[in-house]
Amino acid sequence: MATTVKYADIGKSVSDLLGRDYPVGTVKLEVTTKTPNGVSFTVNGSQDSKSGLINGELKAKYADYKNGLTVTNTWTTKNVLSAQVELENKVAKGLKLDINASLLPAAGQKAAKVGVNYKQPGVFSRATVDLLKGPSFSGDVVFGREGFLVGAEVGYDVPSGNVTRYSTAVGYSAPQYAVALHANAGMSVFAASFFHRVNPDVEVGAKATWDSKTQNAPVALELGTKYFLDKDTFVKTKIDNAGRLGLGYTQRLRAGVKVSLGGSFDTSRLNESAHKVGISLVLEN
Repeated sequence: MATTVKYADIGKSVSDLLGRDYPVGTVKLEVTTKTPNGVSFTVNGSQDSKSGLINGELKAKYADYKNGLTVTNTWTTKNVLSAQVELENKVAKGLKLDINASLLPAAGQKAAKVGVNYKQPGVFSRATVDLLKGPSFSGDVVFGREGFLVGAEVGYDVPSGNVTRYSTAVGYSAPQYAVALHANAGMSVFAASFFHRVNPDVEVGAKATWDSKTQNAPVALELGTKYFLDKDTFVKTKIDNAGRLGLGYTQRLRAGVKVSLGGSFDTSRLNESAHKVGISLVLEN
């Protein structure tokens, strides 16, 4: 496991265990095709099982890995057009430049962001400037050594001169386990998590969250596990202290074809219609 990761990936192992492969309340379809010259096309679609609304996007991505250039264009069913240009390891080793712009023609809404990432064996830092909103600045940095991680992030509104958000995190990652502590929302929401790969077939993890600003707030606790039935199939389950039970089943039917089934069940209201199920199908060539 890499020593240094970006700030958002501190505690990623348990976040993936508890959050991914649970297509609850939706029907999802993702189709990706790739051409020999480095262009890929992805179509995403999802239907909310309650409202019936369908959202989707069409994405075209060109990657020239030799020159470190990636260009991505996206068009969504909400008529949002966006373009992203990334240039990596050309100006300097470990430096990545990112320009992202979007347009909603119907409302005349525009967005433009410029980002810089810098990664070396012991440090990963990022900075993003939103040119049209504020302008505002956001940045984070993570220092890592021998599995130990220490990071912080901050948001700053330039016109008002105010810090809009800040948080810190520490963690430790090893091949078989990982632990992390987060202090978010201006150091008012605290979270602790652990992940353990018990053996090649079994993973377990848990996360506890406490909001210090909410009076008499209980600690929110969530526990999950993942079990590989074989190399192409795994099942997942999770439960929290509110009695919500999550179940997931994912199987690779063949190369490039993966299906996931998910459900969320309120164990305190088993006789009521408080439960959700969903399915996801991913096709790649």
